[in-house]
Amino acid sequence: MSFQAYIDNIKTKTGKTPDDFKKLAGKKGLLEPGVKAGQIVSWLKEDFGLGHGHAMAIYAVFKGIKQAQAGKEDEIKKTKKEAGKQAGSSL
Repeated sequence: MSFQAYIDNIKTKTGKTPDDFKKLAGKKGLLEPGVKAGQIVSWLKEDFGLGHGHAMAIYAVFKGIKQAQAGKEDEIKKTKKEAGKQAGSSL
């Protein structure tokens, strides 16, 4: 399942976007330094009925992990596309 599919399923189940969860987490003090992933995951599981993988996807958005990975994935795709064009032009 792609990361976007996780996010789409979470929105379907809860009616909330990652930004909605981030706002709620901020109000609960869960975005403060020192808050552990397990605390956030437990909150998402208990209050919203999310499974562990879906809760970790929201945590990844909170911490900016997924945005960084997406940037790397885009760069890899771009490099592969450029390499493919170069290989095609040498035929």
